[in-house]
Amino acid sequence: MPTVDDAALAVEDLRVALGGRPVLSGLTLRAGRGRLTAVLGPNGAGKTTLIRCCTGLVRPDGGRVSVLGAPAGDRRTAARVGLMPQSTGAWSGIRAGELLRYLAGLYATPQDLDLLVAELRLEPLLRIPYRRLSGGQQQAVNLAAALVGRPELVVLDEPTAGMDPHARRSTWSLLERLRAAGVSLLLTTHAMEEAEALADQVFILDRGRVAVAGTVPELTGAGQSLESVFLAHTSVQAGG
Repeated sequence: MPTVDDAALAVEDLRVALGGRPVLSGLTLRAGRGRLTAVLGPNGAGKTTLIRCCTGLVRPDGGRVSVLGAPAGDRRTAARVGLMPQSTGAWSGIRAGELLRYLAGLYATPQDLDLLVAELRLEPLLRIPYRRLSGGQQQAVNLAAALVGRPELVVLDEPTAGMDPHARRSTWSLLERLRAAGVSLLLTTHAMEEAEALADQVFILDRGRVAVAGTVPELTGAGQSLESVFLAHTSVQAGG
């Protein structure tokens, strides 16, 4: 596991309670720079709360989070982090192309928007209001929005949920290209094959803490599938 100094993201003994219910209970993990780190877990395990802590949207009750060497939510690193949430309602009234052009204009050296649109196959969607896009199409636009500012760290919450197989594979190829270029990526996913195909490091969460972690070969070295490892180390939770 990378040290705090060489980690794009370092989470130590993170504790969060929401509505009096513990959501994160001493969670510790690190995501290496230039690596793709996958966080797996059943619904309710704390994945989205972890992401909200890492982006400064939730203040933890205990522990600490370091993002690119600074505290989570620090204004000095905000422009260096791209966030793709699981869903957003803030963009519902704008066309997809207008949204991406607006976001690109916020940065001094944004990604080549034409290249990004082509790679994610967004051209047919650019004139469509965001609210009229399918769930998978919205995810593709959300991903482009997270990447347009050339972030050093990209945080992705279920990035391919709702995508068809063609869009999913295009997204995987883009994430692999970003990693090869030195971008650090943290993603949550329920898709075991996605984690197997992409991840350098996997953390499986259960009830707000890390149940097991390692590379895919380390976790599956006994001949088990990643799904089998997941099922053996996690429990069925309410709403999951």
